[in-house]
Amino acid sequence: MSATATLAKTPLPVVAADTHGPAAACPTHSHGPNIDYELVLDCVHCGLCTASCPTYVETSNEADSPRGRIYLMRQVIDGTLELDNDVKQHLDLCLNCRACETACPSGVQYGKLIEPFRVYMNEQEPGRQTETLNALQKFLLFNVFPYRWANRIALAPARLMQWTGLDWLTEKTGLMKLVPRSLRNMKNMLPELKPHYGSLPEILEPIGPRRARVALFLGCVADSLYPETNYATAKVLQANGCEVWIPRSQACCGALHYHAADEVTARQFAATNCDAFGATDADRFQNVDAIITNAAGCGFQLKDYAHMMHGTPQAEVAARFQSKVRDISEFLMELGPVKPKYALNVRATYHDACHLRHAQQIFKQPRQLLEMIPGLELIPLPESELCCGAAGSYNLTQPEMAERLGDRKVGNIASTAARAVFTGNVGCLMQITRHLKAAGQNVWAAHPVDALWASYSGEMPPQLTAGG
Repeated sequence: MSATATLAKTPLPVVAADTHGPAAACPTHSHGPNIDYELVLDCVHCGLCTASCPTYVETSNEADSPRGRIYLMRQVIDGTLELDNDVKQHLDLCLNCRACETACPSGVQYGKLIEPFRVYMNEQEPGRQTETLNALQKFLLFNVFPYRWANRIALAPARLMQWTGLDWLTEKTGLMKLVPRSLRNMKNMLPELKPHYGSLPEILEPIGPRRARVALFLGCVADSLYPETNYATAKVLQANGCEVWIPRSQACCGALHYHAADEVTARQFAATNCDAFGATDADRFQNVDAIITNAAGCGFQLKDYAHMMHGTPQAEVAARFQSKVRDISEFLMELGPVKPKYALNVRATYHDACHLRHAQQIFKQPRQLLEMIPGLELIPLPESELCCGAAGSYNLTQPEMAERLGDRKVGNIASTAARAVFTGNVGCLMQITRHLKAAGQNVWAAHPVDALWASYSGEMPPQLTAGG
């Protein structure tokens, strides 16, 4: 029986909190990646994280829990366990959702363990992070998704098919079965594509007295798939007295490459953004009150620039940049939001995007904004904090587990009888929309800022007006 199989069947003991001392257990800790060993020892193996871990909840396998994975990583570092395919598979199955960090009473920084460990595994076996993807998927992931204009061009055929009805026709006639399965799966992830706003002015003036000057981060995939959300974000900021600056040379946040263990490219994107938003000039940067993002995954990556650029000449600039990054809900509640006036008479629920709830610890603010909207009835979502299975490119690299978690999430949404579900991340919206459609549920999935703009402007979304 393998070490991980044994681990799966054996509950780990609670370790006393003074475990930071036992250097004798491993004199050098020289095996595996260069990780601060004190971070490993922070885990006391209490197991309070297991109930919050999506993969453990699904598999009941100790090796698929945060506690189990930390134990595996420690054994590899100590040189008592070989980093074989069995160990790698358990570590690969982790969504890196950070729910364990929220649950942990000891403050274990799990992300600072799993991320460098994955980089190390990729160094030992280059390309392993994306080995389950075919050539076209890899090309799209790294050469199209990180670029706004490339995304818009790539999505043009899909938009045309949706608008002309060819999309429906190819499904009904079975023609889609002739398309490779990987492309069919990616096509099924697409939401209903709205017309793109085109190009917003570089400067948008505030409505009423100016209360703040902010810079808007547009993202890449989010801007192409959900352009209405970027538009709504800009208009909501204006309505709250913000002058909105949209830097023209901004780039991808770098998350796609960083999570695929390509630190070099991720750092290049980070350096570009630091320059585009003016962080390289401390005096000029003082004129920006906040850098606003509406995508949880992007937001956390932007807030992690100092860690990502640690040890490089740009580290100080990256720290200056990340100090001003704010999620739209976080910023509005800090500013004091203008109360919306138009009613949205809908029963709704809210799903916590992992990189908003767990990585950024933003929990109350999106709910507070939604609760301000007249007529909107906000119902708690069971297991709201449990990952939906999107997790960046996880639904491409680990489709089976992603499918199980997506079905679980949609089952919980159905239990609320909500007609709308809101979440603060593009990946979550795609994943939830796909599974809602597969389950035949007519539920509006949108970003909270879309609902907020509807309540500010009176422009009701068709999903609410059509159903009565």
